[in-house]
Amino acid sequence: MNTVTTPRIEQFLAFYNALSNHNMQLLDTLYHADVVFIDPVHEIHGSAALNKYFANAYARLQHCRFTGLDAMEQGTQGFVSWRMCFAHPAIGNGKMIEVEGCTVLRWQDDLIVYHRDYYDLNEMVYRHLPVLGWLTGKVKQRMAG
Repeated sequence: MNTVTTPRIEQFLAFYNALSNHNMQLLDTLYHADVVFIDPVHEIHGSAALNKYFANAYARLQHCRFTGLDAMEQGTQGFVSWRMCFAHPAIGNGKMIEVEGCTVLRWQDDLIVYHRDYYDLNEMVYRHLPVLGWLTGKVKQRMAG
């Protein structure tokens, strides 16, 4: 993490590193009721829909840990680049997978009202699935020349 103090980003990372399917109710302590959450697969509006999404996402997750790489906060917005190490039985037979990405955040009333994740879906999922992994590898080879 950089040397600039980023208390809300540090709280955000600590929250996600403690999150599990046993404490989903804590999402309401971090996210605004009118939150917009966007990642490469979903666009979710409202805390009820976000709670449902996370309950499903974490139901079978075996491990998930975020390491902050760089961060910046200014006023009511910020970003953090991160490395996520996770294991899920439906992806890569449950082996540990590392993915780098970043999150853009906006706060309102000291709660996150906007959360957008950027990461390579191929690195996270597709390349770890037998047929899609082979196919995306071939596409990358062709694009590289």
